[in-house]
Amino acid sequence: MDSRTIPVGTGSRAGVYDLTDECAQFLRDTASGGAEGLLSVFVPHATAGLAILESGAGSDDDLLRALDDLLPRDGRWQHEHGSPGHGRDHVLPAFLAPSMTVPVLAGRMQLGTWQSVCLVDTNIDNPERNVRLSFLAG
Repeated sequence: MDSRTIPVGTGSRAGVYDLTDECAQFLRDTASGGAEGLLSVFVPHATAGLAILESGAGSDDDLLRALDDLLPRDGRWQHEHGSPGHGRDHVLPAFLAPSMTVPVLAGRMQLGTWQSVCLVDTNIDNPERNVRLSFLAG
């Protein structure tokens, strides 16, 4: 299995970060010769998750707005360290899993036309994330 960790600067506000190009580059580096298998994407943080969605066409903002509606940044959370409302960030991975698997055929992710692999980070207290990419050849 080939594996690599990539850093993602997330800054100090909630965001959706498209990782599709980084995933494709990782596969070019590791699945050369048109290998088939599985790409695993994992974010080893307790306050971030992953999603496959159309990015850059408004869906990013729609997702963040839906998460704000579902998980408001307010004082209701038992988990209290960090900035106000930070407890909601610790609930996020129950809704957006911290891992995903994408099938790879001929060295390429088998995503739909408008699908992108995205990191979703609502934690404004942590400006840097790491994402682990792993390729398991079939």
